[in-house]
Amino acid sequence: MENQLNQKSKIISSFELLNDQGRIALMPFLMAGDPDLETSRKVLLKLQDAGADIIELGIPYSDPLADGPVIQAAASRALASGTTISRVLDMLSDLRCELEIPIVLFTYSNPLLNVGMDCFCDRAAEAGVSGLVVPDLPLEEAEKLSPLASDRGIDLVLLVAPTTPKERMKTISRKSKGFTYLVSVTGVTGERTNMESRVELLVHQLKSSSLSPVAVGFGISGPEQIKQVREWGADGAIVGSALVKRIANAQKGLEVQAAGNFCAELRRAADEK
Repeated sequence: MENQLNQKSKIISSFELLNDQGRIALMPFLMAGDPDLETSRKVLLKLQDAGADIIELGIPYSDPLADGPVIQAAASRALASGTTISRVLDMLSDLRCELEIPIVLFTYSNPLLNVGMDCFCDRAAEAGVSGLVVPDLPLEEAEKLSPLASDRGIDLVLLVAPTTPKERMKTISRKSKGFTYLVSVTGVTGERTNMESRVELLVHQLKSSSLSPVAVGFGISGPEQIKQVREWGADGAIVGSALVKRIANAQKGLEVQAAGNFCAELRRAADEK
């Protein structure tokens, strides 16, 4: 445990390497178990091959308050296919030797607390998980979870919204581990045609006060938004609904190819000078 505390996290190491290369982190979001866990397994590896730097993996939940209709539908399909926390972690355990990039789990406080913070962190660490995002976890509860996760080599990533008061934003960003997750819009996840201009100011505010990199999510739908976020100085761009939609709309058997093609397109945009 002491060795884990003294080691630099896998997420921070990834951001530092990308920063040295002058690149932004491409961070696709995938709903585990949509349409089934075997497909998710293949998509994870395809995203890695297509240039993803960090993957955010959603654990399906029946009441996902922060998610828009696209990801809610994906969660429903995943639950219908029999996806559970335990099965997701078993899948990741099986992939430990193949997945080299950091995996950040996205879950809600209810399933986390049902399993138990200690037990969840133990299982996640055994599965090779590098980070954890719990969007509905109050800061006060996050302060209990963060050291439990850190003891096991897992970064608890905290979220900042456009409506977060400036002082609280500073507090959250300084307590966030791995990176600070900047929610670019007020409301739930989903594709947007244009990024709000105030996001640029929020990125600069966070960069001036945060001890960790800043990644922007919620509303990034394609290459143009990736370029915009990069120009604003963010360290990472999280793409969720747009990728989940492509997987859902793909012809049966072609989901993995659709995910890989879209990720490769985003990678080119992220690296374009």
